[in-house]
Amino acid sequence: MSATPQKNRATRRVLAAAAGLATVGALVAAMPAGAHDRGDGHGHGNGHKPRTVDVQLLSFNDLHGNLEPPAGSAGNVSETQPDGTVKAIPAGGVEYLATSLRTARQGNPYSVTAAGGDMVGASPLLSGLFHDEPTIEALNGLDLDVSAVGNHEFDEGAAELARLQNGGCHPVEGCYEKGKKFKGADFPYLAANVTKEKTGKPLLKPYTVWKKNGVKIGFIGVTLEGTPDIVTANGVKGLKFHDEVETINKYARELDRKGVKSIVALIHEGGAPASTSYNYDCDSPGAGDGISGPIVDIAKGITPKVDALVTGHTHQAYVCTVPDPSGKPRMVTSASSFGKLYTDTTLTYDRRTHDIVRTSVKSANHVVTRDQAKATDMTRLIDRWNKLAAPIAGKPQGWISADINGRGSTAPEKPLGNVIADAQLEGLAPADKGGAEVAFMNPGGIRADLVHKASGGEGDGVVTYGEAFTVQPFTNMMNVVDLTGAQLVSALQQQVSGPNEASPKILQVSRGLTYTLDLTKTGAARVVTDTIRLNGAAIDPARTYRVAMNEFLAGGGDGFPALGQGTNKLVGASDLDLFNAYLAAHSSATAPLAPPATDRITVIQ
Repeated sequence: MSATPQKNRATRRVLAAAAGLATVGALVAAMPAGAHDRGDGHGHGNGHKPRTVDVQLLSFNDLHGNLEPPAGSAGNVSETQPDGTVKAIPAGGVEYLATSLRTARQGNPYSVTAAGGDMVGASPLLSGLFHDEPTIEALNGLDLDVSAVGNHEFDEGAAELARLQNGGCHPVEGCYEKGKKFKGADFPYLAANVTKEKTGKPLLKPYTVWKKNGVKIGFIGVTLEGTPDIVTANGVKGLKFHDEVETINKYARELDRKGVKSIVALIHEGGAPASTSYNYDCDSPGAGDGISGPIVDIAKGITPKVDALVTGHTHQAYVCTVPDPSGKPRMVTSASSFGKLYTDTTLTYDRRTHDIVRTSVKSANHVVTRDQAKATDMTRLIDRWNKLAAPIAGKPQGWISADINGRGSTAPEKPLGNVIADAQLEGLAPADKGGAEVAFMNPGGIRADLVHKASGGEGDGVVTYGEAFTVQPFTNMMNVVDLTGAQLVSALQQQVSGPNEASPKILQVSRGLTYTLDLTKTGAARVVTDTIRLNGAAIDPARTYRVAMNEFLAGGGDGFPALGQGTNKLVGASDLDLFNAYLAAHSSATAPLAPPATDRITVIQ
């Protein structure tokens, strides 16, 4: 991929590093910051270039089609103040992200922008309604140079991912704007560890090389190996997902053989820092500090040929060093989600070795604040697509009396999770609809909060179709299946054991199901089995229960194989239709729906 500056890109100048510069027969003083690489009048004339050049790497991850600023608590980032208190700062929205990136690039002629996956998928209505074409168009406008694929890039399958890359109108819905054909991404999506089952060949490019004035940086992109466990079967049909470390090491060797010594890995997998504040010092030495999760072992296994890791997936903010296999520290970064942060990393490139001087790599996360000027081209893009979406997006579905938190809640039991599970149970309880006795909702499927404040002209407390869609954007079909009591208990234990032990996935449960979760214990023992009750009665291991859940969970997704063992399946309405029906039935302008109590799961910590 060429790194020729595109139109509208700011003119950039070199930030040359200050050490180790020498000419034949003479030691030369260190170069001042910001000197141009064509000679600066300090002994570097005669066409000699400085030995090192600072390359700016701007990165972000997990945008999920959030073109407009995310609403409610999901649109805040936490910032630790000098006195130790934590402040919530509203952030995000591509109008502000574009301004932040363009401002950051000023004065940096060697600047490359990369993303860590999940740019699309689980998107609000403004993007999701149009199969995320608006987001790809926005990313083109942001001058994104390269992105890894995330698991959500596979939500609609490999053919749709190829269309997002290559362009063309949607095969079913056609072109959305008269006389306009969707052009596709003008940056490469990288999927080094995803191959086609039939041919064994990579689905998309495994890597790309960014070049400018002799500076070359290779980018290898991978998604998490466990993608098939968290995407519907149709989304990953015909594809094979390989080990992240083995794949990156393989292509790092290939790049090295081609003379590309500076390498960045874009990995859609992440970790959890000890603090949720974006400005937390991840390398502080205190007990319990630092970062945990899958990315730590991945980072420790990736060849020292790779100079920096841009990560994602966990929606966390961190700038950490994790030792490479040779024991040397290496930068690992993630920029939260929804465009609320971007990471600015300085890579000092040595022209003689063609490699990054790892000891000088510096990195920091920056807030995409909403008190800066909006990028007018992004405002026009949002307005254009909003006009197309308006007839559907603005329809009122119900009323709420206060915020009902879902994505923005950090508690195991979320108020909005209870509303969604109750909606699924109510809609599927009638005998002719499935006869459901209990409903389960996966927490990762709740993509936003229901926010009381008006998002447009609908008025405070009104829930529009667009807002409901943003909460439940997958439009999963609902299933009702037979499961034994023993299988139900196993499913609850799988929330906190097996693949979910390190990072529990607590199912949201419908009213009538209660139990105790003891987080002081480990593994399956965290679920106190003799406390599990359904409508006051203990679960009978031998009895058959009718259980409602979305098709993703019913396929055993998210590490719940017990839920995939259901029989006698009945397919019902979509999760979004049931959610909207529940809002209509249980709220009005004069009697809005209040946030429900969260008293179904008793948590011991």
